[in-house]
Amino acid sequence: MKMISVLHFLNTLARAGTEEHVLTLLRGLDRSRFRLSLVCTPSVAEKLGPDVPPDVRMVPLSLRKPTDLVAAATLAKILREQQVDILHSHQFFGSLFASPIGWLSRVPVVIETPHLREHWRKGWLKSRFIVDRLAGRFVDRYIAVSEANARYLIERKGLPPEKITVIPNGCDLRRFDPNRKAPTGWKRSLRFKEDDRVMVVLGRLEPQKGHTVLLDALPAVLKKCPDARVVCVGDGGLRPELERKAERLGLSDAVRFVGYRAHVEEWLALADFTVLPSLFEGLPLAAIESLAAGKPVVASAVDGTPEVVVDRHTGLTVPAGDAAALAHAICRLLREPERCRRFGAAGRRWVLERYDQRLQLRRTEALYLSALEDRGASMTQPAILDEPVTIRRAAQQSNTQVARSFTS
Repeated sequence: MKMISVLHFLNTLARAGTEEHVLTLLRGLDRSRFRLSLVCTPSVAEKLGPDVPPDVRMVPLSLRKPTDLVAAATLAKILREQQVDILHSHQFFGSLFASPIGWLSRVPVVIETPHLREHWRKGWLKSRFIVDRLAGRFVDRYIAVSEANARYLIERKGLPPEKITVIPNGCDLRRFDPNRKAPTGWKRSLRFKEDDRVMVVLGRLEPQKGHTVLLDALPAVLKKCPDARVVCVGDGGLRPELERKAERLGLSDAVRFVGYRAHVEEWLALADFTVLPSLFEGLPLAAIESLAAGKPVVASAVDGTPEVVVDRHTGLTVPAGDAAALAHAICRLLREPERCRRFGAAGRRWVLERYDQRLQLRRTEALYLSALEDRGASMTQPAILDEPVTIRRAAQQSNTQVARSFTS
């Protein structure tokens, strides 16, 4: 049986949710069927390198500008030499460069996972996604990481619905134990009191993640709940600015920035609940991880987030950028510990049923095989699964349907 060669392409610069998504695929795709490789920028190669499986060929390559002609030629050479069957690009900016090269190199199947809503695209040409539709001619299939992401691709970008498959993000839920306790003395090491109540924020310290909104909300929270404390797990370019803002707002005793931590499950054990004040998202792994640990989430109601953080069932959602609403929701969970526990238990059940990485991997493998069959390049028999895998749908679940999921 001929192995199917799959090359993943990233031209991002930092390690974040997209990169963790790719790592999940590199670690978990079936090695009896797929031979995997990764082409990514040198900075991402450095950050991901220790966690990339040894059987994955990783090539550092910076292809981020139309003038990167040598890099473009190098990618084309890699595609030909490795006889790549599937080129899988991540984020539109990556696909914009890689997909035409894949098409010119006669790669049988080109797939794009956009991951995010590109809210920053301004100007007549960019905001009408003309380039996206032109570049889409080189793409055979799109993977949307959430229902909201699928709607965005269809309704805003105008991409063909028949090319779009919803495969929600997943993670290794076995890492998370709702009964896990934080090590003795952790609060003391953070200069917190043992009876302080702790909110954890998982995410890069970048504008997207909305840390400034949380800091703006905290003075109102502390007036009503003076024992509230925040631990920000993650690093990024905004850290100095956020630390200065916290000091300026008189929050130095209440907020800790602990930097990047590989084992977030240890920090979730410290939390009463988590906060996700993002301005935009794909389908947030941070929310999935939090709920897997039995910790409810207070989150901005953006993009795919409400599919994970179901308002008043697995947490509370608020409008993005609304510090007053965020403060109110945080205080509500701080004042109602029983509700907090109930949301956490329901949230764990919710993600165990829907966001296990094994589901994501099985669905991705089936999509690969289906796409190859459609192109007349089938390498093996399609996977036989116990459920439909190609989920081409863009209608959001109604509130009634969601509520029924928690009461059945």
